Amino acid sequence: MNKTNAPWTIGSILTWTGQYFAEKGVENPRLDAEVLLSHILERERIQLYVNFDQPLQAHELTAYREAVKKRVARMPVAYITGCKEFMGLEFCVTPAVLIPRPDTEILVEAVLEKLHGFEQPALLDLGTGSGAIIVSLLANLPTATGVAVDISDQALVIAQNNAEKNQVASRLTLCQGDLYQPVTGQTFDAIISNPPYIPDQDIQELTQEVKQEPHLALAGGPDGLEFYRRIVRDAAHYLNTGGFLALEVGIHQAQAVAALAAPVEQLAFAGIIKDYGGIDRVVLFQRN
Repeated sequence: MNKTNAPWTIGSILTWTGQYFAEKGVENPRLDAEVLLSHILERERIQLYVNFDQPLQAHELTAYREAVKKRVARMPVAYITGCKEFMGLEFCVTPAVLIPRPDTEILVEAVLEKLHGFEQPALLDLGTGSGAIIVSLLANLPTATGVAVDISDQALVIAQNNAEKNQVASRLTLCQGDLYQPVTGQTFDAIISNPPYIPDQDIQELTQEVKQEPHLALAGGPDGLEFYRRIVRDAAHYLNTGGFLALEVGIHQAQAVAALAAPVEQLAFAGIIKDYGGIDRVVLFQRN
């Protein structure tokens, strides 16, 4: 950052950073500049606009420069700030967990709709990561209880933090293990998962930002369906009668995932829900 002797103000640093990010190919240059600066200054983005002429303190400028360097190196904004909003709640995130996506809110909303009428639903979240899905569900369902499973002990630390942060920890049990393995013998009213679904050969085609997210949370096997096969195959054993399974899927995967229920006794395909872009995003199955 080179400049004349005039002090950097909120307005001038945002203008400079937005241009710099654009030159470096950052996808949302102005937005990222604002989010990073609001994080450093610990104020809402709207407050930046009413304080454009405010000069930055030396320590603020130093911290912001470091954040800008990380973003140009393609570190995702959420990893730089350590937080991400999802379903109106704030979640802590680190490179140990997948960053919650807006698309996944479609999954949570679908589950909330399906659970209407359940008095004390028992929920299972497979591959919980940051805990965004199960914590959001419990925050919206005050009589529900949940179990969240992840193979990563680091992810479970983050999920526990987020459960406490959003005041649902007393109703959530976290288990380390591979899919259903930690919950053998238990049954639930709903099983929810956003499993890894990117075909192995497509991993190298991902953006530099996405490549910095956990490989375990992305790679779904040769065709991207490896985890879906295992989840659907055994779901009926862990669902109460009348319970359901809800899965987020990638683009062009919904029909293939829906077909997985055909050979499974006591589990039936129950529908597909599109996201706001018209893409098939959630596949539902019902326990008979």
